[in-house]
Amino acid sequence: MAEEQRATASAGYAMARLEQALERALTSDDLAVRRRAAARVDAWRNVLDGMASGRLTVGSRTPVADTPAWVTLEVAHGGFATGRYLAEAPLREDELAWVPSDAPGDNDRERLNLWFLSDEGLASLGQALRSGNYRIDVPEESALLIIAWLLERKQYAAALDLTSELRPLMHRLRFTPTFSPSSTPSGAVVRLQPVSEVRSTLRQATVRPQIAAMLETLRVWNPLYDRLVALWCDTVDDELPELDADGAVVGGWPCRVWPDDWAERRAQWLDEFRAAAEVHRQPRGNFARLQAALERCPSDSSAMTGREVGWIRRSLANTIQAHGAPGSEARAALRTTQSAVAARPTYATLAHVLSCRLDRFPADGGLPTLDAIDGEVTADEIPAAAGSAIPAHLLAKAARALEAPIGELVDRGVISSGEVLARVLPQVTSQLLAANIEDPSLAAAYAQSYAAFRCRRSLLLLNLEHQVRFDELPWIAAVAPYRDRRAQATRAAAQSLRETTVLAFTAFPQTILPNPLVREFGALASQADLKLPLVEEVAADIFMGTFTEKWRSAATVASRVMFGSLYARYYDLPASWPAVEQRRYKRWGKATADDFAEVCRQRSREASNGGRGHVAQNGTVLEQSQILTTHNLAVLVDGLELTDWLREVAPELADRAFAWAVQRQTQPMTLTGVKNTAYAWRQAIFFLSFCSQAAQGEVLARLDERAGPRLAPAVAGLQQVVAGERFDAEGRTAGGGRRLLGWSAGPHWLAPAVREDVHASGG
Repeated sequence: MAEEQRATASAGYAMARLEQALERALTSDDLAVRRRAAARVDAWRNVLDGMASGRLTVGSRTPVADTPAWVTLEVAHGGFATGRYLAEAPLREDELAWVPSDAPGDNDRERLNLWFLSDEGLASLGQALRSGNYRIDVPEESALLIIAWLLERKQYAAALDLTSELRPLMHRLRFTPTFSPSSTPSGAVVRLQPVSEVRSTLRQATVRPQIAAMLETLRVWNPLYDRLVALWCDTVDDELPELDADGAVVGGWPCRVWPDDWAERRAQWLDEFRAAAEVHRQPRGNFARLQAALERCPSDSSAMTGREVGWIRRSLANTIQAHGAPGSEARAALRTTQSAVAARPTYATLAHVLSCRLDRFPADGGLPTLDAIDGEVTADEIPAAAGSAIPAHLLAKAARALEAPIGELVDRGVISSGEVLARVLPQVTSQLLAANIEDPSLAAAYAQSYAAFRCRRSLLLLNLEHQVRFDELPWIAAVAPYRDRRAQATRAAAQSLRETTVLAFTAFPQTILPNPLVREFGALASQADLKLPLVEEVAADIFMGTFTEKWRSAATVASRVMFGSLYARYYDLPASWPAVEQRRYKRWGKATADDFAEVCRQRSREASNGGRGHVAQNGTVLEQSQILTTHNLAVLVDGLELTDWLREVAPELADRAFAWAVQRQTQPMTLTGVKNTAYAWRQAIFFLSFCSQAAQGEVLARLDERAGPRLAPAVAGLQQVVAGERFDAEGRTAGGGRRLLGWSAGPHWLAPAVREDVHASGG
């Protein structure tokens, strides 16, 4: 098993990602996309080079040779370390100004770090600590601040020990912050992005090629075309050409009358056309035909054949039939409408206006309100766009920098998923964790360090390894004695965890809690002194075949909380789990719940359908672990005492989760889509278990009305379980219903035509 997992975490995956990035970098029409793809190409080349040289060990929590686990690494998609340190960068201009010419060290970075350990440097760090005039973007940037704080309190031994641990990397890593005011949100409000990122996104807005071509036609070519048509119409000897009911051309012929000013008007038009053609792409069709003919008629049509004159006549008839003759009311009305359209500012123009309005706010800060940047465009900003309103979708982009309570950002759609919620929650958690520190300067540094730490990307890990924890950072461990367990901070953390859990359930009832959010909930639970066995989603391609003990603990809670419920009947939960023996199984030095893993394997046989791929087989086992634990739902409802609240909102949450699963069936079905459908189905059944019998009937009636034939077996199976039936070993009822699971080792009945190996990305 372990060898299969190591084979998955191999150069093959990295090579496939490199090829994808290369293709995108070479073929995308979007310059920004090409640049991002080129950066990914460099990252994956570094991964492959490191693996080939032995410098990188994929699957280890210390994947880069001779590098402590606490160093913040650049991590590519899938958890592959590239070998680059995020805190390693050349000195900026403001940093170079700090370095004295006689400072010791082998390079500028080492000289700067060592200078900050001098009396003068420590004084500067102490002043920054007291004033709050600093910003921490990578956790390492707070290390020397902590040393300065320890020395100010005469904690010489702790400061010396910390300095000794950092010393081997002082020539490479930036251990000092950016000395500029921090605009960190208070925790009562949060933001998704700083102003600088939103502004950059807005300034990258471009006009789509189709829109640009349309505007080019309206603004440049249509006026020229109308004059060209008028030129040729002036050479017609009778009624202007037009099309009859059968599509034949009737009316007069061009090239029969030559106005006295023909040559002058022709030359002027051609000059303007050539000037425009140097900048814009030339049009085709009737325009191109009439323009080419004009080139050959300096004074008359002697150089043209009768057939070619006939084509001029046909072109004139076509445009007159479609848009009216030159100078007619029909053509004038059309051009007036088109001119109004062409005069409207593009979204790219309005995005630029909005980005300029953001210049008034600190780059690393947020927006206190959207009113400050909303409102019509003024003549001072863009005269041609004066009076135009900022479109709602552009304001929605700007709202990513809005500082507001989490609930408001969810309502606005800024926080659109559990993953996004996990990105902003550290802004709350950091303040709650720092509330246990009495000294305000240390608390502020601690909070910024935590927020920066939560931006670290997770590594791909094997052998039940865990990600680096915040308290493993040497400078954070050094100040651990100065964190007290304050009752007020404990209560605040519990309240925050409860409110955020309620928000996650109500905002995204159809999705399981993503791993970053589970980790943040774990940090809040620890601060709240709540022992909650929260479990992560494990990737199927690196599953090691067993689980740590917290999975068994979570399953025990789930069996107790869900005993006798619809969820317990639908998924055949064990009524209880036997007491754990004193003897512990250990693998890779960790206590494991092998009995829990064995139950998962036995239950996964239901999803065996002839497939042999180890990833899909792992997926069927992992899905059973989620079923048995309810993937944190029961643990959170029980530990946070949310049962009464859930009973009130459960019908709505179940209804919305079922509706999402039904709507997903209208999209092309992949095995990832099957998996997500089954997860939403499981969430819905969990919520449905807290509904009254009458409410269950109403929800199921709506589900029956909405669900199509694809989900009919699953709907029937659920209805029959509600009525008292049970699934057999193959997940079927006597009435023909089926239990809906997301993983299948072989073809899945919900998407039988999709290949099994598509599941390799799951988990």
